[in-house]
Amino acid sequence: MSGYIELVEAVEVPSGTMKMVEVDGHELLVAHVGEDFFVADNRCPHLGGHLASGVLDGAVVTCPRHHSQFDLTDGHVVRWTDWTGATLTVGELMRHPRPLRVFEAKVVEGMVMVGPEKPPVPAPAL
Repeated sequence: MSGYIELVEAVEVPSGTMKMVEVDGHELLVAHVGEDFFVADNRCPHLGGHLASGVLDGAVVTCPRHHSQFDLTDGHVVRWTDWTGATLTVGELMRHPRPLRVFEAKVVEGMVMVGPEKPPVPAPAL
């Protein structure tokens, strides 16, 4: 995505909530935290859960599928899953932790706009 594209009216996403918006067949998550709006892929990079159906706690979104957590400010992995022990080790070997894709966002005349993808953050070491 080059430039900025209108996504949704800011009033449609009250503070502390998230909404899925589709643009050109791509699902995006719009989250409103305090005075800030964040835009990210709506699909979890762990196992594809719909993040808009998850939980928003500050700027951290938790996937409803396997409870992976991502910081919407830069996409870094807060927690890859809530699995423990051998299940976690096998899960990380099969599907390496990777950040959530996040995009520049701004509000112009009451519209949340999405811009270019932010640079990815490094995945955590195993």
